[in-house]
Amino acid sequence: MFSASHPELIHPFTGLRPAQFHRLVCLAARRGGDAIADGRPGRPWALDLPDRVLLVAVYWRTNLTMRQLGPLFGISHSAVHRALDTVGPLLAMTPSRRRAKEQVVIVDGTLIPTRDHRLAAPSKNYRYSTNLQVAIDANTRLVTALGEPQPGNRNDTIAYRSSGINEHLAGRAVMADGGYRGNPEVIIPYRKPVDGSELPDWKQHYNTRHRKVRARVEHCLARLKTYKILRDYRRAARTLAVTAAGIAHLHNIALAS
Repeated sequence: MFSASHPELIHPFTGLRPAQFHRLVCLAARRGGDAIADGRPGRPWALDLPDRVLLVAVYWRTNLTMRQLGPLFGISHSAVHRALDTVGPLLAMTPSRRRAKEQVVIVDGTLIPTRDHRLAAPSKNYRYSTNLQVAIDANTRLVTALGEPQPGNRNDTIAYRSSGINEHLAGRAVMADGGYRGNPEVIIPYRKPVDGSELPDWKQHYNTRHRKVRARVEHCLARLKTYKILRDYRRAARTLAVTAAGIAHLHNIALAS
């Protein structure tokens, strides 16, 4: 049976070392307060808080259904649902107000296959998806901001504005690929002239350097998608933003330490 009392389960399903996982549990307890505290008066929780945090991480990592998770933790599928709804938001990343004076961020969008068609739309991956905008610090590679999920048929240049991530990144130097044309505040590579002629050597050299730095956000997106829930999101689309923020938080904790 899955339990946080088995340290060997923590890293595969959270990406964190036991000491980091303990700090995460303490953070969830501080944010949740009496509402999620163990031993409070009234109906007790089916699992202790560390096990509930582990349950959320296992759900994000494996994308098992709630009826599959219930027997793994020895609880009912409805108790799994309650744990996800109460603990999941407590693990979400909060936007940082502090930043380096000359901080450079890299932004890119990724498609999240989403079964809730109230937000998802047919996309270039031939599935109903949402467009999630992710920004990372170019030096530390930590996730600094996430946009609100947008329909997957919107281009990155539109989703950058409609998701609100441009407001989070205001005043910073932002790097992106050529799909962000039309946003003058974003630094994108040079494009070939319309007459088909080659770019000057200095522009080609600039594009090469730009591409090598911008690849860092691609690596980040790949690490985020080791949590399989971002490969096939079955819950209501309104919960996707919180789930993505929680996964980004786990990624940051693991990377920062």
